[in-house]
Amino acid sequence: MLGSCAHLGAQQIAAEALPNNPSPQSQIAPSQTSQPGGSISGIVVDETGAAITTATVWLTLREPAHSFDTKTDSDGGFTFPNPGSGAFLISVAAPGFEAISVPGTLSAGQVFTLPPVTLAAGSSTEVNVGVTREEMAQEQLNVETKQRFLGVIPNFYMSYDPHPLALTPKQKFTLAAKFTLDPVSFGITGLTAAVQQANGDYSGFGPGPGGYGKRYAAATGTFLNGTLLGGAVLPSILHQDPRYFYKGTGSIKSRTLYAIANAVICKGDNGHWEFNYSSIGGGLAAGAISNFYYPAKDRDGVESTFVETAIGLAENAAGNIAQEFLFRRLTSHAPKAKSNP
Repeated sequence: MLGSCAHLGAQQIAAEALPNNPSPQSQIAPSQTSQPGGSISGIVVDETGAAITTATVWLTLREPAHSFDTKTDSDGGFTFPNPGSGAFLISVAAPGFEAISVPGTLSAGQVFTLPPVTLAAGSSTEVNVGVTREEMAQEQLNVETKQRFLGVIPNFYMSYDPHPLALTPKQKFTLAAKFTLDPVSFGITGLTAAVQQANGDYSGFGPGPGGYGKRYAAATGTFLNGTLLGGAVLPSILHQDPRYFYKGTGSIKSRTLYAIANAVICKGDNGHWEFNYSSIGGGLAAGAISNFYYPAKDRDGVESTFVETAIGLAENAAGNIAQEFLFRRLTSHAPKAKSNP
């Protein structure tokens, strides 16, 4: 589902609800002290615990995105002095061993020592070094577009990554296209049109197969307009992220407030929380455009359009709560990340 952003009173909700600063991921439990400049170090071993002296170690920082590498010494050790702070990825490869990557987060001045990095014997795997920020964002997007609630329903606008990167405009349009063109999305729209016909909604379309076809076309148009405008066009213009970012930690109250706040606030591409002009504006625009193709007798006025938008915000809040407490365990291909910053 689309991400969301706040209005006036939501800022107070968001202050309590926003996630805390992240800690290094569970894969690494570093010993750490603090000193000017900081460093990242570790040792590379094989499955018997013997040092691997032929390994190449790459360090990739996410913000700003750049990479550099080093070789293990005679004891299998490596060190990256003064690497800069923020999210990083350590990738290790050696002849005759399978490559491995370990993520983490470095605070300013932190001395970060990884537990022994163990390589399993096997075919060498090419390690992608010098990864750009856009490429790392694409890797995250590739994971998200495989996520399906109950293994069927697209859950593409959900980010479980603990270090989410902003999407480029091209990636925002790609995400919107994959969501709207997914066969299941068309099926859900068809079901919506069937319910409308059964309830006699939009009677101006008429009965029978012809009436159903018109309802289906109208529902599809509204769905496409809302997703395209609220999930791609406006987010690209306004530099906002259309996704929902899983919190996953904290009290039930804080997570609930976070989910509700995200019905009206969103993350900007700069990582800051802000009013979600994109999602709300996209909903309003889609409602206004629908007046051009719904029967005159069934068209929404200005007041009705705003009412429908408010109902949509309430539905987003309810959906976000479900995402926070239920959907992750029922979503296929969801990564094991526990929280987002």
